[in-house]
Amino acid sequence: MKIKLMIMSTAGFLMLGPAWSDDAPQRCRAPVLIPETFETVTEQVLDQAERTEIRYSPAEYETVQEKVQVREAAIEYRIVPAVYEAVTEQVLVRPERTETHIIPAEYETYTEQVLVRQAYTTWKLKDEVVGRSVAADASVEGSAGEVLTPVDVPAEYKTVTRTRMVTAEQSETLIVPAEYRTLVKQVLGEPARVEPIEVPAEYETVSVERLVSPAREEIVVIPATYRTVEKRVITGGGTAEWRDVLCETAITPKTMKDVQRALTAAGFAVEADGVFGPATRKALEGFQREQGLGVGQLAFETLQGLGVIID
Repeated sequence: MKIKLMIMSTAGFLMLGPAWSDDAPQRCRAPVLIPETFETVTEQVLDQAERTEIRYSPAEYETVQEKVQVREAAIEYRIVPAVYEAVTEQVLVRPERTETHIIPAEYETYTEQVLVRQAYTTWKLKDEVVGRSVAADASVEGSAGEVLTPVDVPAEYKTVTRTRMVTAEQSETLIVPAEYRTLVKQVLGEPARVEPIEVPAEYETVSVERLVSPAREEIVVIPATYRTVEKRVITGGGTAEWRDVLCETAITPKTMKDVQRALTAAGFAVEADGVFGPATRKALEGFQREQGLGVGQLAFETLQGLGVIID
């Protein structure tokens, strides 16, 4: 059996390289770091020691309402003015007298028919002789009776307007009654007087601060206070153990890509470039610590945890 040793640096510490046998070229043995296991315990820690304090209590006051006299009782004198009454009085302005009045004559207008021309009789030719001539030897009288006829002309009258006295002018004596004027007169009903008036005392309600309790000092003992703190106590781990790891010669780019994809799926994102570089090693260590696996090597238990199958 050939044993090959090499020095590797991982997670800040030095460890021996893997060793393998010729009959198992993929499986090697290498030391891995067993991560520490912790337990959280609670502990009471003194936060503030017991002490004494002097506390000052100020005076306490209360507001009360009090009646305060602002003006004493007094007697004042008031002048009551005179009272007047209004009365009416008839005052003679003009005495009774007699007056004589002339009543003028009264006239009326009337119309009257006055004869202008008396009635008379005139003559006119008869109708049958109108246009007929009379013989030269005929007598006038005889001819007149035969050819003329009498015509009565009535009298002519003219209507005239005349004025005649109906009542003659006369005088009468009248008694003119006396004239009076009503006056309103102010008559003294009650004379002015002076009367005393009692003025009561005046009070005002004011707010007054009244002492309830005086200011005081007292010594107070303040007990110690504690606070609960949590501590992580190492319960195991922190040692190196030999485990079965994948040999370096078996870590092909394909295997490395499978590991990188599995790390990304587990929440430790890393580029699947097939190179076992610093970023991949850091992601691998984070996964191993989270799962409580050996840290620092690509151990078979780590591959099993990632679900990576080695052909």
